[in-house]
Amino acid sequence: MGARKRLKAEQLKEEKKSMAIAKLNNSPIAPRKMRLVADLVRGVEVNKALNILQHNAKEASNSLEKLLRSAIANWEQKNEDRSIEEETLVVKSIEVSGGRMLKRIQPAPQGRAHRIRKRSNHVTIVIDGAN
Repeated sequence: MGARKRLKAEQLKEEKKSMAIAKLNNSPIAPRKMRLVADLVRGVEVNKALNILQHNAKEASNSLEKLLRSAIANWEQKNEDRSIEEETLVVKSIEVSGGRMLKRIQPAPQGRAHRIRKRSNHVTIVIDGAN
């Protein structure tokens, strides 16, 4: 029983070796705006995704480009024995979720006040090497 679990753990570790993860927490861009850019690179090859992000005018593309480069560096760190030129890295998944919200007050006419919600987001990107 113990040998089977150990073997399964080794197989799982070997499968995860080709994957790399990077996270960005509390980015001060609204999640809806970040998702627009994230949808452009989901499932795309890494070099093409970097090209898309570099030539996109949206502010969110700068943050995602930096995060993608971080994920690539994480993959290189994990796989020192393999060359990145020989591998085909793909953005396997990219998830944007809502972060904390700053609540501010904006003066309104006739003594009223409107609440302003400044949204932030968390982004998780997973890249996978497929030969």
